[in-house]
Amino acid sequence: MASKTTNPFTFLQQVRGETAKVTWPSRRETMISTVMVLVFAVIAMIFFFAADIAMGYAIEAILGLGH
Repeated sequence: MASKTTNPFTFLQQVRGETAKVTWPSRRETMISTVMVLVFAVIAMIFFFAADIAMGYAIEAILGLGH
């Protein structure tokens, strides 16, 4: 394979041109997405905590461990 080198100035111009093509989210869209991620993370945390507690009780009941 032939190695094609680009000088740093040309590279930065190309990066700037590509960055201008990106559709960036608005502040509102970013905040809504952030809140949604946090809400779903809390929901997942509650679910897995409850599942862990339930499985712990079930295993104690099945194996007769504990009291």
